Amino acid sequence: MHSELKLLIMAPEEIAQRVQAVLTALGESTVSADWRSAKLSEWHAVFCADLSSEQRDCLALAASSSLQIVEMTDNGIDVADAEYDAHFVLDRRCYYLDVLETLYRLRSRLSVSGALLSDAVLGDEVVGSSPAICELRRLTRQVADKTVTVLITGPSGAGKELVARSLHNQSRRHNAPFVPINCGAIPRELLESELFGHERGAFTGAISSRAGRFELAEGGTLFLDEIGDMPLDMQVKILRVLQERQFQRVGSEKTRAADVRIVAATHRDLEAMIAAGEFREDLFYRLNVFPLQVPPLAARPEDVPHLVRVLCKQLAADGLGELRLAPSALASLCQHHWSGNIRELANLLERLVIMFPDSVVGLADLPENYRYGEESWRDTGDDAAPSSAAVTEPVVGLGRELPPEGMDMKAQLLALEKTWIEQALAAHGGVVSKAAQHLGLRRTTLIEKIRKLAIQT
Repeated sequence: MHSELKLLIMAPEEIAQRVQAVLTALGESTVSADWRSAKLSEWHAVFCADLSSEQRDCLALAASSSLQIVEMTDNGIDVADAEYDAHFVLDRRCYYLDVLETLYRLRSRLSVSGALLSDAVLGDEVVGSSPAICELRRLTRQVADKTVTVLITGPSGAGKELVARSLHNQSRRHNAPFVPINCGAIPRELLESELFGHERGAFTGAISSRAGRFELAEGGTLFLDEIGDMPLDMQVKILRVLQERQFQRVGSEKTRAADVRIVAATHRDLEAMIAAGEFREDLFYRLNVFPLQVPPLAARPEDVPHLVRVLCKQLAADGLGELRLAPSALASLCQHHWSGNIRELANLLERLVIMFPDSVVGLADLPENYRYGEESWRDTGDDAAPSSAAVTEPVVGLGRELPPEGMDMKAQLLALEKTWIEQALAAHGGVVSKAAQHLGLRRTTLIEKIRKLAIQT
């Protein structure tokens, strides 16, 4: 049973709307109210940012009342600079995955259950905060509990099976099996037996009876991956099952009921295949009741950091070791085209964790075709640290020799840092995001440095 997590949002309208949009995307039935009239005892937690003096007094009262506090700052990791002893500190951009994990921890701490915030869904959720992914999650949740067939389209490696699993996990069939089958990977002569099963002696080599994927998925979801590669004669039989909700094993006359939900996926243009006579039009309309489009990774580069974070956690859980990326390396990956999509990114990270186990990977450590820009220095904040490949390289603009008369190293480094930032801003017309990319920094990190160094933009 889903319990309501009551979150009081005390933030400017733009941030409040963004947070509320994320909460809505997560399926949170949150209650909002004017903080001036809200009774603090009725709330579980407070989300806050850019507080007025009156709001600060209210938040201080909330903290003394043992409410959980989530503070949004320009730099989510800078807990030490937070004005309040907040339980959680988030980047004010409110990335989906960050909010998801925070809500999950809030629920655990408060013992408030939530159907969408289980470990299974956290593991199978579509990761990202781009508009296309947020819309995909919304549509997935909207159709999850319906009985209609769903057709998922998108390029290879973009995560179509993950979307199908998310559909299954959010549906009423989540306790029943999720059974995938790649229609293009099974020989034509064996595909019918794989789908519907066969009786003993039905063909040469059938030494015993065997259940097919339809039977194995009874009560659950059957995922027909790469449906566009299915032969025409099999398309007719799938169409019949969809229409009549029953099938027969190969070599049997007994009709069996098919209580399964069909989810299909393809990277091919089915409408063009219909025009070419390679795919049945009637089957297309049976499958395409509710279409879902998975965007290529190149179309959502802002999701790369989230994917890297999740994939690195999976690699660590698999025992391959910890992998961290320096900001310059992460910024470089955000510029890559990713023709292989998420599968290509996962393969790259697996290769890196083997080559650089339990260390930080810099731009110079990436394969050559993944390097964009130059790494002129290493950010020692956040999770970054120099990799072994760059330890002996001199910092640009500084000599190797220490002046005999001594120096104020901190002042020298701050002056050099200010010079680099000013040059990057000038080179990119004052556009902070491009200057941050040039410097291998996160945009919020650069904004904080501009503020601290009093740089005019």
